[in-house]
Amino acid sequence: MDQISQSNLTDKKLVKFSSNKVSLETELSETLYNTMKDFVLSNPTWDQYKLINSALATFLVQNGCTDNSVSEIYLNQLFTPSKSF
Repeated sequence: MDQISQSNLTDKKLVKFSSNKVSLETELSETLYNTMKDFVLSNPTWDQYKLINSALATFLVQNGCTDNSVSEIYLNQLFTPSKSF
């Protein structure tokens, strides 16, 4: 019984400390990949994760998404200064 209780406690800790992030794998055209890479290399405040999050949030908001978390990502990237590409 102690082993089951310990396991449940461990599961609860993992849920409590787990991240709200999901890994995503996709294929890109070479042109899109090169443009993204050049942008990230030219803009030190950006990385590939921020770029993808921003692009997805922009697409979703412009296509009717009303989720507050997505809107927050979209608005934050609108008002974050970055070097023009």
